[in-house]
Amino acid sequence: MTMFGANIAIIKDGKILLTKREDFEVWCLPGGMSEPGESQAQTAIREAKEETGYDVRLTHLVGIYARLGGGQDIHGALFVGEIIGGTLCPQVEEVIDTGWFTLDNLPHDLFWWHVPQIEDALNGIGGGTATRMLLTPAQQTNNRHELYRLRDESGLTRSEFYHQHFETHGKIIKREV
Repeated sequence: MTMFGANIAIIKDGKILLTKREDFEVWCLPGGMSEPGESQAQTAIREAKEETGYDVRLTHLVGIYARLGGGQDIHGALFVGEIIGGTLCPQVEEVIDTGWFTLDNLPHDLFWWHVPQIEDALNGIGGGTATRMLLTPAQQTNNRHELYRLRDESGLTRSEFYHQHFETHGKIIKREV
């Protein structure tokens, strides 16, 4: 099974905000799995609000980090975000503590797979953008048989169907960072 999620590095005055999870009592970056219909950038914003109480604006994508194996592959995006509102008020069902840490003062009980992500974020690694393509119903079709059925029932020529459903709408993107 392949899963997608996101973490967010909220950095202020050279320190990164970490949360301590309730389930394992270990420190980690705020983040979680993407919900249906949600981009990874939207996941990072939602998880920041849920786990810290802060409203954030994403400033850039640090990178994509994959944890593969064990029957569950997880592809996580790490974004840097800045606080634009809210107050520090963690979700008590998931978070038992929060703290600001420098790179040389990270807690020992920290998800090991978050360490390289934290290092990258605090060292300014990354750049780039994240975009979300908006798909037409034809582009959301899971198989060619269904796609051809939509094409044949449209009353359009094959070329017209392509231009109407793929060429124009395939260029619609939303820049999220």
